[in-house]
Amino acid sequence: MRAIWNGAVSFGLVNVPVRLYAATTNHDIRFHQVHERDGGRIRQKRTCSVCGEEVQYSEIAKGYETDDGQLIMLDDDDLATLPVASGHEIDVVQFVPSDQIDALLLDKSYYLEPESKAVKPYALLREALRETDRMAVVKVALRQRETLALLRVRDEAIVLQTMLWPDEVREPEFETLRTEVDLRPQEMQMASSLVESLSGEFDSDQFEDDYRQAMVDLIEYKREHGGGRPTPEAAPADEGDDMTDLLTALRRSVEAAGGKAPAEEPAAASSEATADADAQTDEAPAEEKPKRARSRTKKTSEATEEAEQATEEAPKKSTRSKSSSKKKSEDDDEATTTKGRRSKSA
Repeated sequence: MRAIWNGAVSFGLVNVPVRLYAATTNHDIRFHQVHERDGGRIRQKRTCSVCGEEVQYSEIAKGYETDDGQLIMLDDDDLATLPVASGHEIDVVQFVPSDQIDALLLDKSYYLEPESKAVKPYALLREALRETDRMAVVKVALRQRETLALLRVRDEAIVLQTMLWPDEVREPEFETLRTEVDLRPQEMQMASSLVESLSGEFDSDQFEDDYRQAMVDLIEYKREHGGGRPTPEAAPADEGDDMTDLLTALRRSVEAAGGKAPAEEPAAASSEATADADAQTDEAPAEEKPKRARSRTKKTSEATEEAEQATEEAPKKSTRSKSSSKKKSEDDDEATTTKGRRSKSA
């Protein structure tokens, strides 16, 4: 056990340093809420009932709703003005007979352990309570709030048991309890005999939680006979689009205020149309594309062959043109020479 509070029991001039430990624990079997289909954990989110947004702890304030529908909010500065008990003393108010304590007032129980130097005064207080069959009514500050409590003896330990305040206990205001009932002596005698036949000394060890044990057996049986499966890993959280979340929050706020949210912009419709067109393009038959590719390839190859043929024929044409030009020049020179000879002869 681990101490949750340190202080001292003070009665008269006696001071007993002690440590406080929780005396009880809960053995209930706790279950998680899971999705029946895939076993995923169900998470509870803190959402605002007005805007629908998820709220962080840092944004949560304390609010009190009055009977006339007003909401009173308190912040840290307001709470700081309240009287807070922060002492570390268990002050004994009075010692009272044990039979005067209504068990309905009892709340949580804690063990008090003495410091090593306070064993003797601790034992002295314990034996005094035992011999006088009394309990000590005390006031103590736990979790920054003063509460009423009892000191009583259990075996060799002193137990501090917190109590409810008197106004926290309800009265049984039942009309049927006010009805007068005529009980005959024979009925009372038979009831008393039944009580005597079932009388005995109370021993808490003879009682067990049968329901819890049956639940443990059921879980173990299913585990051994293939009723279990690996715990699934949670999927990564989707942060989403901030703009989408903002628009959603604004739309919900407008609707909550009684207004009418505007229709979505045409851009959304055009984007949807573009997406449909892209989807139709993607769904086109896959055979047409190869045909187009082959036809383009064929045309390209034909054009390339024609260009190569033109390149090869170009030098030939150039050579032919040069030869014809040279031959023509020679014929012209020969004609000129023959003409000159004729003129001389004349």
